[in-house]
Amino acid sequence: MLTSFNELPANSKIWIYQANRSFSTDELIEITRKLDDFIGKWAAHGATLKAGYEIKYNRFIVLAVDNEFNTASGCSIDASVHFFLELEKEYDVDLMDKMNVSFKNGEFVAYKNLIDFKKMVKAKSVSENTIVFNNLVNTKEEYEHHWETPMKDSWHARFLK
Repeated sequence: MLTSFNELPANSKIWIYQANRSFSTDELIEITRKLDDFIGKWAAHGATLKAGYEIKYNRFIVLAVDNEFNTASGCSIDASVHFFLELEKEYDVDLMDKMNVSFKNGEFVAYKNLIDFKKMVKAKSVSENTIVFNNLVNTKEEYEHHWETPMKDSWHARFLK
């Protein structure tokens, strides 16, 4: 059951899919339609899931499910992964690689592989106050309060040492 992301409870489970490039306006229109269709039919063992999404910075797709309504199971999670793998193919974009880092460079969202990001830290091209996107958050509440965070307050802080 497609639900507005804003109406989902704070303890909703989330998954963040980070694209290696920004989506175009036309792509966003198509992806929004595909997400609406997928979530409208998404179920766990035949039980409807109450879920929603939002797209941030034309680059991040945040999928959320209210596990108090019905819990997403292994099969339903596999279905969502398959859906995102299809998006990757169709739009020639990387959404699944967790070994990349996105961070703010002014108002621009930069994207680097982990090795290059570590080099940037060492060269002091980014600082402990650089805003990074912590895609490891698990709940909507964590996402709303700790997703965009200074590097010193994220798992990225280990590169500062």
